[in-house]
Amino acid sequence: MTFPKIGNLAPAFSLTNQCGEKVSLKDFRDKSNVVLYFYPKALTPGCTTQACGIRDSAADFAKTSTIVLGVSPDPEAKLQRFIDKYELNFDLLSDEDHKIADKYGCWGLKKFMGREYMGLLRTTFIIDKSGRLRHIVDKVKTKTHDVDVLNWIGENLD
Repeated sequence: MTFPKIGNLAPAFSLTNQCGEKVSLKDFRDKSNVVLYFYPKALTPGCTTQACGIRDSAADFAKTSTIVLGVSPDPEAKLQRFIDKYELNFDLLSDEDHKIADKYGCWGLKKFMGREYMGLLRTTFIIDKSGRLRHIVDKVKTKTHDVDVLNWIGENLD
């Protein structure tokens, strides 16, 4: 899989959130920067650490006119449980058939404990207000993800 090209328009998407409501990238055009982060599985330790960091940095994301959207192959009901359990304050989107992960180049071969399988590769895409892909983080550190992304936005986006 290959990532979309930085500088191009980010691949369009429409997915349902934890409430079954449709969320599309075009909804944020000319309004907000978008942090689109793909994570493997709700309610697991690394994904929880990453999501709680974003939750705790909500005010800082708001100051930079940035919304955060998390995407995983989990069904809507599991996403709602994740939000409820950890009081998450941003939308999680369901990509059960991984079509959007495919478009963004982050569905691929994974290795874990000697086993190989296809799955979601933890990746973050930063999209500016005009809908252009500005940055890709493909080596995500779950513990510092929110700070790393905020630092990049602060140095590179208006």
